[in-house]
Amino acid sequence: MPQILPDFLSSVKLKYVKLGYQYLVNHILYLLLVPVLVAILLEVLRLGPEEIVNLWHSLHFDLVQILCSSFLIIFVATVYFMSKPRTIYLVDYACYKPPVTCRMRILERSGLGEETCLPPAIHYIPPTPTMEAARGEAELVIFSAMDSLFKKTGLKPKDIDILIVNCSLFSPTPSLSAMVINKYKLRSNIKSFNLSGMGCSAGVISIDLARDLLQVHPNSNAVVVSTEIITPNYYQGNERAMLLPNCLFRMGGAAILLSNRRSESRRAKYRLVHVVRTHKGADDKAYRCVFEEEDKEGKVGISLSKDLMAIAGEALKSNITTMGPLVLPASEQLLFLFTLIGRKIFNPKWKPYIPDFKQAFEHFCIHAGGRAVIDELQKNLQLSAEHVEASRMTLHRFGNTSSSSLWYELSYVESKGRMKKGERVWQIAFGSGFKCNSAVWKCNKTIKTPVDGPWADCIDRYPVHIPEIVKL
Repeated sequence: MPQILPDFLSSVKLKYVKLGYQYLVNHILYLLLVPVLVAILLEVLRLGPEEIVNLWHSLHFDLVQILCSSFLIIFVATVYFMSKPRTIYLVDYACYKPPVTCRMRILERSGLGEETCLPPAIHYIPPTPTMEAARGEAELVIFSAMDSLFKKTGLKPKDIDILIVNCSLFSPTPSLSAMVINKYKLRSNIKSFNLSGMGCSAGVISIDLARDLLQVHPNSNAVVVSTEIITPNYYQGNERAMLLPNCLFRMGGAAILLSNRRSESRRAKYRLVHVVRTHKGADDKAYRCVFEEEDKEGKVGISLSKDLMAIAGEALKSNITTMGPLVLPASEQLLFLFTLIGRKIFNPKWKPYIPDFKQAFEHFCIHAGGRAVIDELQKNLQLSAEHVEASRMTLHRFGNTSSSSLWYELSYVESKGRMKKGERVWQIAFGSGFKCNSAVWKCNKTIKTPVDGPWADCIDRYPVHIPEIVKL
């Protein structure tokens, strides 16, 4: 007998079933509320004008009750608005663009292109990492980024209320923040901070510090400068575990203007939504997986443990466990909860459900720490090639610029014309200690393709194919 009805299981794609489930769960309140409102409206329309007037007159209002109710409403509204955190806006940012003169070819398998930049002191054989050369690199990178920020935003040095500079491995005296204050003659009452030794995730830490300061200092502007100075930290030994940073780290820096001024809300590019920080330093392996030390010959360098990726995975797991409830829609949280209960009660061998973070974010800025880092996060978070494109192309064009790499990635997304109003960005960074830090931004307006910036002269060439091995 021929089949009259179509085969449901073969005709309906599971992805549409999941889409229907997500829509139902995420809009359950609206779906329940609309019928109730319609029923109330129909009941009101059914009543005649006289019945409505009689119902109104039957209500007895007491002056004391009205005053008390009004006072309560005003009091609750006042407490709510006073306790509500101040909105933190990212007005704009600027990235340092290395000059063409310091391009050089690098090693196989790293995922870096030929346009990445090392400081002049490293071009000598042997390298000459002097204090003067290190200060020269710091001035070049930081001042260039600051000048670009002033030009883009129209900000004047005297309008800066808070200054935060983070650089992990180069911490001179006077500090880098003092160097910026001296260069631009900033106010004597400026609140300045200099963060060091906090690794590649220090940029998100600086954003978190700026957010906390802006919560207690109204009507203020904060400038965050994120960079890493390569000159004094180039390893000149032969230990394999300490040579990898030489292959990955390159010059780079970014200056970011944050503000809690309401007047900045219209021109600001983004609004800060969440910052989640995870520190695994209590574990000895995590603490030592990225460690500055001397080799057998007494040469100082950064040693990377073979357990680095496993430790980074555990840190990411802890971070997204905290981040998930803040950003994931109800449909994803319910699936995760049901799977967790099933594993605990029915079968521990059930495959754990990995939440679909693509439901929470349109763009991902994964720290360009290296090809292995990007590959692992793409796999674990089930991201597409387009989701990690900004990270891969940033690694290829600029290398690992440490804490500033997130801003080169965000600039890539903007330069491609992909950033639309209301879209959400997830910045994920890893750092020594061991730390995994996340920042969530919401786009405040559709961003026009920038005509300047670090990608201005090369964005048309990207994305490029990056082979597994580059023959030199």
